[in-house]
Amino acid sequence: MKKKNVLNLIRYYAERNDAGFRTEAYEIAREFDENGDFQLSQYIMALLSNANTFTPQIGAEELSFFRKIEHSNIPLPLPETIKDEIVGLVNAVSHKAGINKFLFQGAPGTGKTETAKQVARILDRELFIVDFETVIDSKLGQTAKNIAELFKEMKGLAQPDKVIVLFDEIDAIAIDRINNNDLREMGRATSAILKGMDNLNENIVLIATTNLFNAFDKALVRRFDAIIDFNRYTREDLIEVAISIMNGLLERFKFASRNMKLFKKIISFMDEIPYPGELTNILKTAIAFSNSNDEFDYLKRLFNTLDKNNIRNDLKKMQEAGFTVREIELLIGKSKSQVSRELKEEEDSE
Repeated sequence: MKKKNVLNLIRYYAERNDAGFRTEAYEIAREFDENGDFQLSQYIMALLSNANTFTPQIGAEELSFFRKIEHSNIPLPLPETIKDEIVGLVNAVSHKAGINKFLFQGAPGTGKTETAKQVARILDRELFIVDFETVIDSKLGQTAKNIAELFKEMKGLAQPDKVIVLFDEIDAIAIDRINNNDLREMGRATSAILKGMDNLNENIVLIATTNLFNAFDKALVRRFDAIIDFNRYTREDLIEVAISIMNGLLERFKFASRNMKLFKKIISFMDEIPYPGELTNILKTAIAFSNSNDEFDYLKRLFNTLDKNNIRNDLKKMQEAGFTVREIELLIGKSKSQVSRELKEEEDSE
């Protein structure tokens, strides 16, 4: 066996190229046979005929109603209450307990879709999202037919235990959004979903997300094995999420320096802290737009964005909000001595 054969085997394995791996292994077996090592040649041939070398990847081009999306490697901090249920989901799938249909419900930006990506990564499954633009059709009855065909494609997957299917915002087809004037059309679509879920291969993991849980058909709710509520963030949870997100961003933007104590004060300064989706955008914009020659400019930009009451123009109010003289200096651009002097002048005038 030549070095080239070893390198090719490793490369094909890393690329998850089953056909290439097998071809190379057969070539090695043939070479052993030609050199008189018949037992080893037969042993390799037996292994190849009796075992799946590894699971081949599923081509998205083979599916009409799905598109493949990549796993997420970005840390997703979740409250312990939600995290515990996600761990339970992963355990249930790993134990092959016959629990495979999950509904993530909650307000926009609570991390439902990103959590699905994380679950796919943890379980080492390919993630396919339903493309509702190809499913919903204005022709009478066609949407229901498309839904039936969608589940037929799912049923025909060669490796169902290697797949997660994501119905992101399933309310697009499960609630009356198709045609408000035709309840029968809505009924057909919902019935098609119910039938498809009843006959779903239990090796396929189905995750659906919705922002409109209260409008769901009760029969559809009953089809899910577990419903996870993503609305359970406390204010303290959101502060911790913000810190985690910012730590991740600072790993990417090396010019910015850490001052997590001041950052936490700025976030705590908000009357209402948004959910992770919106929060990520706010933090990303502050650091991406900042001056790379000023290591704390992102904090200044963030504070200015969140300072709806313009307390930056009233040093006394900033101090009462818990900011130190040094922190005020960083946030408004005045020197520490100037800040101290103005604060003293305000005190003397009272």
